[in-house]
Amino acid sequence: MNFLVGLIAGTFGGLVGLGGGVLMIPLMVGVLKLEQRRAHGTSLVAIVFTGVIGASTYAFHGVIDVVAAILLAAGAVWPVRLGARLCHRLPEWKLKRAFGVFLIAISMLLVLKPYLPLFSGASHGWPKLVLLLLTGAVTGFLSGLMGVGGGAIMIAAMVLLIGYPQHTAQGSSLLAMVPTGAIGAFTHWRMGNVEKDLLQGLIPGIIIGTYMGGSIAYLLPELTLRIIFAAVLIGTAGSCFRTPRPVCDD
Repeated sequence: MNFLVGLIAGTFGGLVGLGGGVLMIPLMVGVLKLEQRRAHGTSLVAIVFTGVIGASTYAFHGVIDVVAAILLAAGAVWPVRLGARLCHRLPEWKLKRAFGVFLIAISMLLVLKPYLPLFSGASHGWPKLVLLLLTGAVTGFLSGLMGVGGGAIMIAAMVLLIGYPQHTAQGSSLLAMVPTGAIGAFTHWRMGNVEKDLLQGLIPGIIIGTYMGGSIAYLLPELTLRIIFAAVLIGTAGSCFRTPRPVCDD
């Protein structure tokens, strides 16, 4: 079952160029009955391997900006730890609802992406450097808090604000995801938020699924993929919002 969860999450993630955490976490909570914060920590460990495989593939095809990936990761170093620590402190119901809000934001970003204006004025010099560092900081915090790679945020910022080509943005974000996810995963690991027994099945599943999803993506229209994936995310978010607040919780 662990392998199947990783396979499904990886396949859907590969279809739209994400790390897979946005589906892996709900599946671990709903199917594997994992506590929300432990699902977040475990997801980050698996996503590190997805980043390694994905970035290697893009590097092979020469569509990756190593400097941009380094700047993104540098901006995320401290925020990812802060996000992981906040995740550890939040009550279960608050964490689930926050994750629901995050899923809706990502789904809207995916659907509206073709209609958002492009700003390429920050494609050089200090504006570009500052934007990459800020994007890394925001992504790092959300990565540690939500247990995802943050690829959707990094890619959107690189394409819409800086003017990167789509494939270069995806490859660079996958590379940045490796150190960012590793730091977040290590922080969660130290706090006991990683279900180590699940990793043997999750990691192979998400790696194979990511490859399969990337291959299938070429057979379907991009808009169709985004709409399907957004619908899945919104449905998952709805279940997060239905999480009851404990009477005794402050």
